[in-house]
Amino acid sequence: MPAQGPAGHTYDHWELGVTVSPNSPVDKIPSESLRAKTPGKDLRGTAVANTPREKTSPSGAGLQLWLHRALTLLLVLLCTVMGVLLVILPWRPEWTDNHFLLGSPGLRAFVSNGFVRGLCSGLGILDIWIGFWEAVHYRDARQP
Repeated sequence: MPAQGPAGHTYDHWELGVTVSPNSPVDKIPSESLRAKTPGKDLRGTAVANTPREKTSPSGAGLQLWLHRALTLLLVLLCTVMGVLLVILPWRPEWTDNHFLLGSPGLRAFVSNGFVRGLCSGLGILDIWIGFWEAVHYRDARQP
């Protein structure tokens, strides 16, 4: 059965051993000794300023940078190619005269509708825009 605490908060049986007191011993320990024992955080889990950052190896940082560049290039290429296909393909005869739509005349009529073709072309233009936007706004990650 849960125990009743201050302000009506209920505690489970496993929480009863934990006390929160403003006079806890952690508050009486000088912060300098806390920084020396745990770099980057004190015993309360609070971040401490002016701590040295961990250095990554130059080869790992370079590999990560080139991987980021390659993935950005791949995204730009994929967006651009898909966009060009979506702009051009709906207006070609292959859009409606293909093996997949021959068995479904209702779907073929829907796909050959001008609104659907224009919607696909609009999505293609949006896709091309996203690709170029990613290429123009690409920035290398800053090294600390």
